[in-house]
Amino acid sequence: MSDSPDGPSPNAPTLDAVIALRFSRRDLMRGSLAAALAAGLAPQAVPSRAEASEMSAEPPAFDFPELTAGVDEHLHVAEGYEAKPLLRWGDPLFADAPAFDPRRQGAAGQERQFGYNNDFVGFIPLDAAGRRGLLVVNHEYTNAELMFPGLAAADRKGVIGALSPEQVAVEMAAHGGSIVEIVRDDDGWRPVIGSPYTRRITAQTPIDLTGPAAGHPRLVTEADPSGRRVLGMINNCSGGVTPWGTWLSGEENINYYFAGALPANHPEAGNAKALGMGAVQYAWSRFHPRFDLARTPNEPNRFGWVVEIDPFDPGSAPKKRTALGRFKHEGAAGARSLDGRYVVYLGDDERFQHVYRFVSRDRVQPERGANADLLDAGTLSVARFEPDGTGRWLPLVHGANGLDAGSGFASQADVLIEARRAARQLGATPMDRPEDIEANPRTGRVYVMLTNNGKRTADQAEPANPRGPNAFGHVIEIAPDGTDHGAETFRWEVLVRCGDPSKPAVQASFSALTTENGWFGMPDNCTFDGSGRLWIATDGNNRRATGRADGIWAVETDGPRRGTSRHFLRVPVGAEMCGPCFTPDDATFFVAVQHPGEPDEEGALGSYEKPSTRWPDFSPDLPPRPSVVAVRRKGGGRIG
Repeated sequence: MSDSPDGPSPNAPTLDAVIALRFSRRDLMRGSLAAALAAGLAPQAVPSRAEASEMSAEPPAFDFPELTAGVDEHLHVAEGYEAKPLLRWGDPLFADAPAFDPRRQGAAGQERQFGYNNDFVGFIPLDAAGRRGLLVVNHEYTNAELMFPGLAAADRKGVIGALSPEQVAVEMAAHGGSIVEIVRDDDGWRPVIGSPYTRRITAQTPIDLTGPAAGHPRLVTEADPSGRRVLGMINNCSGGVTPWGTWLSGEENINYYFAGALPANHPEAGNAKALGMGAVQYAWSRFHPRFDLARTPNEPNRFGWVVEIDPFDPGSAPKKRTALGRFKHEGAAGARSLDGRYVVYLGDDERFQHVYRFVSRDRVQPERGANADLLDAGTLSVARFEPDGTGRWLPLVHGANGLDAGSGFASQADVLIEARRAARQLGATPMDRPEDIEANPRTGRVYVMLTNNGKRTADQAEPANPRGPNAFGHVIEIAPDGTDHGAETFRWEVLVRCGDPSKPAVQASFSALTTENGWFGMPDNCTFDGSGRLWIATDGNNRRATGRADGIWAVETDGPRRGTSRHFLRVPVGAEMCGPCFTPDDATFFVAVQHPGEPDEEGALGSYEKPSTRWPDFSPDLPPRPSVVAVRRKGGGRIG
């Protein structure tokens, strides 16, 4: 039974109305974009300190009182706002789900509860008022030492060796993603227990492989001779929501799950090395042979894809869309080309990896069902950033530009399975950990979050990655030529170089109007509100690196305050900030707090008994719980 005040609403007319609203809103924004470009809108330089004093009278784009940067065990938000946990790890999602009991965890119960580390968050409205909707959430990975009592260990290998088969089963059930119907009343948002939409996807859920690589011999295993059906999605980081109401979820650090090694002369040895196989951090292979690389060398090829999930059809199989390429996906945010094709921007989150773009072959159609397989055909390209501020998308197409049998690519499937190798062969620009990439719906400009790269040396610095080593990351702004996301060329520039501007050696480049609380390091996820304002979430700030916890910063991208950043929210010690997402009316801002309780130092392990924080419950009987948080202005109104 649903506890929604209006009952469940699975019928198609509601969905059709929602999709129509989404298209109308995007068309409106495209009109705003056209008007802005007609007026000569173009990337601008960040104002210098000398210019800043003349600009201080200009009104800022954001009017919230700035939060003080720092580190402690609590979650903080700007004055005048409230931030309430909406969904915590272990919260029941179904009427038959057990209550959360951290000392008696079981896989069957976890499959009916909200999963662990939540990264991407998307909101799909179910009514015109925006008071009901579907929250789609990635569950990226698990911290066993914080989940299970008695696992205190000096290193990750010790934790792996201590896990039981049932604990591994719980881990697998806590991965994947959740679809949850939520409603808003006078007290805020709450989940609808028993909604017909509610669904858990785990590391054991049957998923279809589709597109050019589906059925290829390199995706075939003994358990799946068709090469078209795989169990589960793992390490799903960021993602996107399409105009036709589906959820895109990107698999990232898949190498952590596969133990063992391949002989140097094995056909998949180079491919496995390119994805970092051998850095295992999970015990799954001890109980599931498919995660033993030596026994099932093709199984890793079935991971590292973008997964498309239909939240309106809980019985449908998710689909791994191989046309979008295989690498460590950080996001899958989209836009539309001027001729109506769908464009997905993709980051490969590892040092010296690349920025990608997929353009569908066909146009997006107003009828939802007509887009069911839109992402199975199109062109995947990789970016080359030229020193003069121009750039080009290089197509990863078999038979073109040397991607042929002579270089080890016998088919388009090979190009997609080994997208990293293909990108290097084409001369794409190696970047400093490309993470989330989002297009501003009002201006059309695209923003690339580059988290950091401590391995880039000074002599490897170049215009698109201007520091070596790059400890704090930077943000690149791309302006597609002709304002067309489908164009082959673009212009680019660095919006901000992150880090403390008061330290000359850091070479940060925030606007001089940015306060001591406003600068940040390690940009990760980002989003735009309805006015096209940029909000950035971070991953990697801590006492030692920056003297501040991760959080949300609002960054101005236009006008005299371009490059000015303002601190809005910060997470508890040890946590990472993920998943920023607005409701259509900008009255709620959903964020994801990932892995609270970890130590505030690189590489250290916490424990269930002694976490760095017990947020959000602060009970001595409960561990820290990764959560999705709903942020609202006190008294109501638009955020920011």
